[in-house]
Amino acid sequence: MTDDEALKFMRNKRLNVEFCLVRDWIWIDLNVTPAQLAELEKTRRQPVIIFSHRVIYDSMRRWDVGDLVRTSLLHEFRDGFLFQTLNTDYVLLGEGMRKRVALETVGRIFF
Repeated sequence: MTDDEALKFMRNKRLNVEFCLVRDWIWIDLNVTPAQLAELEKTRRQPVIIFSHRVIYDSMRRWDVGDLVRTSLLHEFRDGFLFQTLNTDYVLLGEGMRKRVALETVGRIFF
């Protein structure tokens, strides 16, 4: 999907949620303890985040085009490209990578 097609898709979907189009992304599965996983499940979240090297568009204008972004934890993944947190839908464009890391590693990602 092109950037323009993704933007049109999200605008037509009218989900009434903020959204961000990203490319050059990494799906990060976090290693958590069973106790941490249980806490996440209570708040309907999963131990997964996205780190993107390139913002294409942000509906709230929190980030400029080309900025880096790290999401909050995954709430739901839909349609093979919509990474939903509790406050934003991230549209994963193009090919990405998937990695598994320790939870502590996420805190070491600097912008």
